[in-house]
Amino acid sequence: MRAMKPRTKPITISEPVRFHDPLPEAVDVAVIGAGVIGICAALEMARRGLSVLVAEKGRVAGEQSSRNWGWIRQHGRDEAELPVMMEATRLWEEHDRATGGKTGFTRGGIMYLASSREKLDERAQWLEVAERHGLDTHLLEKDDLERLFNRHSNTARGRDWAGAAFTPSDARAEPWQAVPALAELAQGEGVSIRENCAARAISSAGGKVTGIMTEDGPVRCEQVVVAAGAWSSLFLQRHGISIPQLSVRSTVSRTAPMAEVFAGNGADETLAFRRRADGGYTISISNFHDLYLGPDAFRHFFKWLPVAKEHWHETRLKLSSPAHWPDHWFTKRRWAEDEASPFEFCRVLEPEPEMNRQEALRDEFAQRFPALGKPELLNSWAGMIDAMPDVVPIVDRVPALDGLILATGMSGHGFGIGPGFGKIIAQMAAGQTVAHDMTRFRFSRFSDGSKIVPGPAI
Repeated sequence: MRAMKPRTKPITISEPVRFHDPLPEAVDVAVIGAGVIGICAALEMARRGLSVLVAEKGRVAGEQSSRNWGWIRQHGRDEAELPVMMEATRLWEEHDRATGGKTGFTRGGIMYLASSREKLDERAQWLEVAERHGLDTHLLEKDDLERLFNRHSNTARGRDWAGAAFTPSDARAEPWQAVPALAELAQGEGVSIRENCAARAISSAGGKVTGIMTEDGPVRCEQVVVAAGAWSSLFLQRHGISIPQLSVRSTVSRTAPMAEVFAGNGADETLAFRRRADGGYTISISNFHDLYLGPDAFRHFFKWLPVAKEHWHETRLKLSSPAHWPDHWFTKRRWAEDEASPFEFCRVLEPEPEMNRQEALRDEFAQRFPALGKPELLNSWAGMIDAMPDVVPIVDRVPALDGLILATGMSGHGFGIGPGFGKIIAQMAAGQTVAHDMTRFRFSRFSDGSKIVPGPAI
């Protein structure tokens, strides 16, 4: 395996293959997808004595796991997610030590800034959730912000925020180095990882998992974890299993090194920013994304209505995605095990970033921190966020097929919570008691008549 080099951009299909372990004849568990969820689950399963193969059609962390903001956020979580996220934060710290600091884990805090007193009152409502779980979230008033931010100039104060809700124990990491570092850790503890190896299908007999068929051949196993991000729904459709998952495009940019105004992460109603280890910032328009219309978008329209009504003004509709994407109009929904699958025609989702708003993004940053001026944007990229109609994932066994565990629809929150759900998946696979209430994340909630209750969207 090649040594990792410092990176300045997300992982793409043009990268050399790093992980190419021999394809085993049999394992206890096969994991489909080498993003943060799949890698963390594999690591935790290996630590419980299970033999594991991670099959990745493209590259480890090639999609959203290296394209996200890099936030490790407890703040503002859905209350059902919060205990999992609090454990995930502790696990990130442990993993960073185990990798010799390669993940870039840093506790700098996360704040949700408010441009008005009314918005600050809205932010304050979540403090009740934080208090119930013993989290260190508290309100900052306007004067507190002026002391906390290093504004560099009393004559160039920038945005006059009314205050913020702040969680000091929140953290950040460097996405495009963190997940490959965790993959190296998992591989060192016995996990087999094979890039450029698409899983085409799950094999079964008598309603039970018996293995997977990959493009490189079959692997016997009794359990399969599907953690395929934006591709999970398409993979499951081939097996007659339906979930109301869609994906949206979000664009992120990297600035040149600049003076530090805050060591952590922050967002107000429009702009999100994160201090990075290289001295620059990761910045994004926080309330804007694109939805590509396709068969699944229409099939699940009514399930998505509650969240669509709330966020319609933040979503731009596109008539069609690029060819071979999961919900493209002509992407195959059925294929045989001995023929090339859709996952081999598009090994990594690499959406083009939205460049029309880059000047607006620079302006938004400069308005908040005028002493720094407009940032130089060194590069921009986009990712496809796999989302569910209630903005929380499915992490559960699938009743239709004994031995199948599904972990998908992380809704933009997967990077931070990955180690937490990875541990839960491992407990499921090992037959151990799961330490968290998983009712909110059950597979059946979209078919058992339950009301869809959207959680926080950021």
